[in-house]
Amino acid sequence: MDKFLGQDIPEQERWQFLQDNADAVEKIGYTHRFTPEELAQKKETLAEVSITINDVEMEKKEAMESFKERLKPLNEEKQELLDHIKRGSEFVANEECAKFLYHKEKMAGFYNKLGELVYSRPIMPQEMQKTIFSINSKTGTDE
Repeated sequence: MDKFLGQDIPEQERWQFLQDNADAVEKIGYTHRFTPEELAQKKETLAEVSITINDVEMEKKEAMESFKERLKPLNEEKQELLDHIKRGSEFVANEECAKFLYHKEKMAGFYNKLGELVYSRPIMPQEMQKTIFSINSKTGTDE
């Protein structure tokens, strides 16, 4: 069996010659060995594709960083809202509140601007001294 057939026939006519002289024409799969020129072309194409992939990957990375930056404050707000919903409340820092001392109950109550009791605790020893106002308000006399 020859390794090559019709090598003396021009390439554009060779396939017709092979079909005319074959017993049959069938579709099969086989492994094609590249010529040095084909291999060099494949390597050049690989280099071009690799460069393009690298460019697209860099563009993707920049876009992902942009998306991350846009999502960060939204995710933080989402977490805060979920926490508020879960607790049914939120912590308010550094708001001025009115403190009222209830000497009979030995308690101090703190009220926000809406008049809501937001915090209460036992009276501290230094708060035990009654003021003239608190004495008058408890006895009902107006002076």
